[in-house]
Amino acid sequence: MNIQGQAALVTGGGSGLGEATARELARLGAKVAVLDLNMENAERVAKDIGGVAVHCNVSDPDSMAQAIETAAAAHGPARILMQIAGIGTAKRVVGKDGNAAPLEEFAKVINVNLIGTYNAARLFAAACAKLDPMEDNARGVMVFTASVAAFDGQVGQQAYSASKAGVVGMTLPMARDLAQHGIRVCTIAPGLFSTPLLKGLPEPVQQSLAASIPFPARLGKPSEFAELACHIVNNDHLNGEVIRLDGALRMAPR
Repeated sequence: MNIQGQAALVTGGGSGLGEATARELARLGAKVAVLDLNMENAERVAKDIGGVAVHCNVSDPDSMAQAIETAAAAHGPARILMQIAGIGTAKRVVGKDGNAAPLEEFAKVINVNLIGTYNAARLFAAACAKLDPMEDNARGVMVFTASVAAFDGQVGQQAYSASKAGVVGMTLPMARDLAQHGIRVCTIAPGLFSTPLLKGLPEPVQQSLAASIPFPARLGKPSEFAELACHIVNNDHLNGEVIRLDGALRMAPR
């Protein structure tokens, strides 16, 4: 699909990997809706790229549906969904105090990362399936965000790893499901990237994390994630695939 002129939704577009993806889409000529819970960040990015900022909670059906409608009113129906919004947490199953980890914290991560991804996907797909087909009967494309933690999660990452493994697990069946509508589905599983979360760590910790990556021995650049996400849109034969973007990193237990 040629990105030029297409309407695109980027969840979590106000910072980090989402911001980089929103900027790359705009550079390639897309009409970008920056969806985020943090409207200050969303408005900042949208202003820079000539897009529109939309408040959105991906795990809330009404909020996500309204965001899609608001974006469509500004740019027309979207054919591109970059589902990047997510949260992370670390909690041992049994804490140092001997107590079990709170169930509500596990549920929150699953609700945002996995259910939120499905919620955004189902609503986008329903709207996209109504659009006229383009070349090869294509109507749209979705790119999800997983993590290398889906495959080799570390101690304490039960909730995060489970949520991202769920995203990985639904990629192929969803691609098969939506093939009849001409909607492709792929997932990127990033490793250690230079996002606001990692930049908040002490410099020695950042350097240690970077050194654990075989090559190149540095943190990933958000622009590299964005370039891959946009390549998936451009490459019509990429479908049902999960792509690790990690410099050959395999995470240690801790």
